[in-house]
Amino acid sequence: MFKLLAILLLATFVATEKARFDHYKVFRVQAKNENDLKLLRDVEDGNSFMFWDSAKNIGDFADIVVPPHKFDEIESLISRFGLKAKVMVNNLQDMVDSERIGKRDEPFGWEAYYPLETIYEWVANLSRKYPDVVSTFEIGKSYENRPILGVKISYKEGNKGIFIESNIHAREWITSATVTYLMNELLTSTDPAVRDLAENVDWYIIPVFNVDGFVYSHTSDRMWRKTRQPTSSLCYGTDANRNFDFYWFQGGASNNPCSETYAGPNAFSEPETRALGAYFDSVSKNVSAFFSFHSYGQYFLYPFGSKQAPAINNEAEHIAVGEATVKRLAERYGTKYRMGNTITTLYESSGITMDWIKGVYEIPFAFTYEFRDTGNYGFMLPADQIIPNGEEVLDSIVAFVEKCRELGYFPKN
Repeated sequence: MFKLLAILLLATFVATEKARFDHYKVFRVQAKNENDLKLLRDVEDGNSFMFWDSAKNIGDFADIVVPPHKFDEIESLISRFGLKAKVMVNNLQDMVDSERIGKRDEPFGWEAYYPLETIYEWVANLSRKYPDVVSTFEIGKSYENRPILGVKISYKEGNKGIFIESNIHAREWITSATVTYLMNELLTSTDPAVRDLAENVDWYIIPVFNVDGFVYSHTSDRMWRKTRQPTSSLCYGTDANRNFDFYWFQGGASNNPCSETYAGPNAFSEPETRALGAYFDSVSKNVSAFFSFHSYGQYFLYPFGSKQAPAINNEAEHIAVGEATVKRLAERYGTKYRMGNTITTLYESSGITMDWIKGVYEIPFAFTYEFRDTGNYGFMLPADQIIPNGEEVLDSIVAFVEKCRELGYFPKN
């Protein structure tokens, strides 16, 4: 583990200057009709603005990050086409500055966000503290030669497993913060429901999947989403969550190397996605459920994301389990999630991890969480929401396993 940490530190990207977002605004624009929808798609495809969220259907909202020198341009578009819009964030840099980043010399916790090396140090400590329960593994190396580490939590042999992939999109820091919160609860909670979850399910967890992008989001550009492999003379990175080999590039992805949803030149073009593919193949027979952790929007989604793909073979079970999951999630703080198929509930997206795992390996259940919130903070959820988000997600996973057991899955061993 210490050798891996040394490699990680040596491979850290040295940024020339950290991107700032002084006076950048986030506009929320609604696609009221087909013309609005086409216009917003054309604007997004032009890559002249950063889109936090896209409008894929009539009635949807697009959240658009606008720098000061483009205020006139976006306001002209809004006025010229009669778009319904409002400003969600007045100064993006204020939100960046207010984020609580944990220091190396303070105890690891869930009241701040932490860089990759600190997360990896915490993981190493877990394996030393709980050697009979926690084991670490490396699925492979990233483009910039960082180790992609995973954690297995297993109290006894014979358990069926849940696999969690987190932080495939670099800027979604709440995902790795939440998954480390869950890991800590599985190891320390005295709640009988959580102990049941910990001891009767095996857990395979990738705390930070897109390690290069995650480091870059801390050191250079807080808004970075993709991997870091060069894709053209001007652009970097592929959307790893469009790069898996199941209905790859069959809707909801781009072939523009500069796009946020660039699918790559071919499926599994990224060393990160190839590494996950090879590792999951080795454990797939032990896995009964898969979660992909994302933000934001408050959704709980099931496959498939491509319109070219057929319906999943146990959709009714996914609906029953999904409804139980989001119902329980709302009980603690009243946080409402929308549950449903990816296309009909959110938007089309192909080559995503969840679809590949369900479609290729036919494991019983696969879902994507889109965590808090619905746009007030977007990807920069305040650190004081890490624990509440973790609590309600843990509640929901308890309900998820309970409902699965009613259907004959996850028997107690």
